[in-house]
Amino acid sequence: MPHIRVLIVDDDPLVRSALSHFVSRDPEIEVIGEAETGLEAIAAVEKDRPDVIMMDVQMPEMDGIEATATIVERWTDVRVLAVTTLDGSETVLPMLSAGASGYMLKDSNADSIVAGVRDVYNGASSLSPKIASMLVKHIRDGAPTGGRAGELETLTEREAEVLDRLAQGMSNAEIARTLIVSEGTVKAHLGRIMSKWQVRDRVQILVTAAHAGLINFR
Repeated sequence: MPHIRVLIVDDDPLVRSALSHFVSRDPEIEVIGEAETGLEAIAAVEKDRPDVIMMDVQMPEMDGIEATATIVERWTDVRVLAVTTLDGSETVLPMLSAGASGYMLKDSNADSIVAGVRDVYNGASSLSPKIASMLVKHIRDGAPTGGRAGELETLTEREAEVLDRLAQGMSNAEIARTLIVSEGTVKAHLGRIMSKWQVRDRVQILVTAAHAGLINFR
């Protein structure tokens, strides 16, 4: 099977070393480079075109938020996984809004870190209910809702049900159980929503829906 090519971006060399050690234990993951700042990350992506970037948030010269926004705009096939010591709205939410496909805390165990890289690579980012709630509130506080609803292609009833459960922070497996369908069917519905709205992952489905006022987190 093809390698998942990973770039690690963090201004702390010990953190880069630890993250590299954790993810390299998976035979399908290859760390192709490291960078200390957002500017170095952009240069590395232009040179090596990784599949996944493990991106710190707080860095000198250019932080992870600005670097993420630049990277996802220029290279739409590159996925960014935010990796931070903080889980507050001042770090995680701006990273997700900038285009990161997921987030992890640096104190996560090795298996969770590997799973995070795989999830982002496969476009299967998932958010906890707490983070989903924070994301929706962050977007709504920053921009009026309802303005884009008429511009989006209408969802089917089942797609709307999947969206509603996604906004509750459910995983694909949890959505499948509540709708009494297979996990593959849930993935197919999410894929159709992404295609209709021209977004690339679960996080950006939530961003788009929140901007349009289509979801109410409860």
